[in-house]
Amino acid sequence: MHAITIPEPGGPEALVWDEVPDPAPGEGEVLVEVVAGAVNRADILQRQGFYDPPPGTSPYPGLECSGRIAEIGPGVAGWAVGDEVCALLAGGGYAEKVVVPAGQLLPVPEGVSLTRAAALPEVVCTVWSNVFMIAHLRPGETLLVHGGSSGIGTMAIQLAKAVGAKVAVTAGTQQKLDRCAELGADILINYREQDFVAEVKKATDGAGADVILDNMGAKYLDRNVQTLAVNGRLAIIGMQGGVKGELDIRALLAKRGAISATSLRARPLTEKAAIVAAVREHVWPLLDGGHVRPVVDREIPMKDAAEAHRVVEESGHIGKVLLVTPQGSAA
Repeated sequence: MHAITIPEPGGPEALVWDEVPDPAPGEGEVLVEVVAGAVNRADILQRQGFYDPPPGTSPYPGLECSGRIAEIGPGVAGWAVGDEVCALLAGGGYAEKVVVPAGQLLPVPEGVSLTRAAALPEVVCTVWSNVFMIAHLRPGETLLVHGGSSGIGTMAIQLAKAVGAKVAVTAGTQQKLDRCAELGADILINYREQDFVAEVKKATDGAGADVILDNMGAKYLDRNVQTLAVNGRLAIIGMQGGVKGELDIRALLAKRGAISATSLRARPLTEKAAIVAAVREHVWPLLDGGHVRPVVDREIPMKDAAEAHRVVEESGHIGKVLLVTPQGSAA
């Protein structure tokens, strides 16, 4: 098969479409013939040499994919060869075939194409686990999403609105804010021109945000705590704004606030399976009913993954950038 390899860390040109050995499923695993994968910020960090895959997992980048089951390993029940699926991965999505633990498979939702289903697993599992399973967003509360036009952001808006929450977003252009509004965002903040602390406070009569989903990390830490409502919850899922910040414990105590920080990739298989099961129970009915949809900016041939990385690094996209394999392009 072919896969995107990284012979040496570096810029987008470090991604090489090369012939590699076919993987084989082991106990509790299936082999998926990949139709499409999706680009995530973690893939860029891996390409740069800053985010190695967990031991024993695929060396190729790619944390989610869609495709068809080509082979069933021992001990797998409930799936059959030919089933159309999407999958949460620890790596290997930038390839024509990938081995997936059966607990990380999801059926392709009704009304979503097999290709576009590649945009779902990582973002839905990230949003559901952080905003709902950990931060427990409830109807009537306010969620602040940083990077509202990203793949994570566009899904967070839709899921929060689906449960009856109010949504504030930050983004850097009017075009991105307009798209967030189309998805249901109530409070639109241009972070280049406005102070999100003041804007959220103004829009909530001084109360603040009950839950904040943050991809920035250190750069926003202090202002996020300022923005929290009493009993607010800050969920940190990224480090685009740095890794070390200063926290005013008195301010957090005054808010009776909580801070969580998580990643999906290195979690044990049992934890990932539990998240995937929760997503299938709570989110898949919304997808099947058309209440929630993946937002896709563009599709790029997988062999041109370098171009896709450039698009994501330039941050002009809205939603997900997909990588389509030759078999996906021919479908």
